[in-house]
Amino acid sequence: MLDKDEVKEAIVNVARHIFSKFGFKKTTMDEIAVASRKGKSSIYYYFASKEEIFQAVVEKEALILKQELINAINQADSPAQKLKAHVLVRMRSMEKLANFYSAIKDDYLSHLDFVEKIRKKYDQEEIQMMENILKEGVQNNIFEINDTALAAIAIVTALKGMEIPLFWGVEEKDIERRLDHLINILFNGVLKR
Repeated sequence: MLDKDEVKEAIVNVARHIFSKFGFKKTTMDEIAVASRKGKSSIYYYFASKEEIFQAVVEKEALILKQELINAINQADSPAQKLKAHVLVRMRSMEKLANFYSAIKDDYLSHLDFVEKIRKKYDQEEIQMMENILKEGVQNNIFEINDTALAAIAIVTALKGMEIPLFWGVEEKDIERRLDHLINILFNGVLKR
C-alpha cells in the first residue's frame, strides 16, 4: 500500500503530463483523476484544488531544473565549462519542464499567489548560481568582470529573453549551432579585438 506522500507524488507526475499537454486553463480535475486512475474525490483528498496541484507540479519542475543545473555545473572542470553547461541545461530544459516555464512566463497565471513567489525564488537562485560561476572565473583569472553580481543578472536576463525565439520551430542541429553561437558571444563579446 502506498503512503500519502507516494500517492501525492503519483498524482503530481500524472498532472505534469496533463498540464503540459493542455495547459493550466484547459486542464480539469476530472482529467487528472481519470489519468491517475482515481476518483475525483480521491484527488480532492490529497489536493484542495487544481491550483494546488499545479503549484506542486511547478515546484517539482523547478526542483528538477535546479538539480540538473547543479549536476551539470558540478561535472564541469572549469568556470568556462560551468557557464556553458549552465546555459545548455537551462535552454534545453524548456520542453521537458513546460509547466515551470509556463508559470514563469505566462502572464495569465500571475493571479495565482504562488506563481510570483516561485518566479522570485527561481530568479534569485539562478542569479546566485550564475554569480558563483562568474566569481570562480574571476578568482581563477579566466573571466574579466568588474561586477559579478551585475554580470550574473545581465546574463540570466539575456537567457530569459532568448528562450522562446531560440527554440521555436528549430531543428536539433540548429539548436546546437545557436547555443554555441550564444555561448561564443557570452565568452568573447561582439567587439573586434
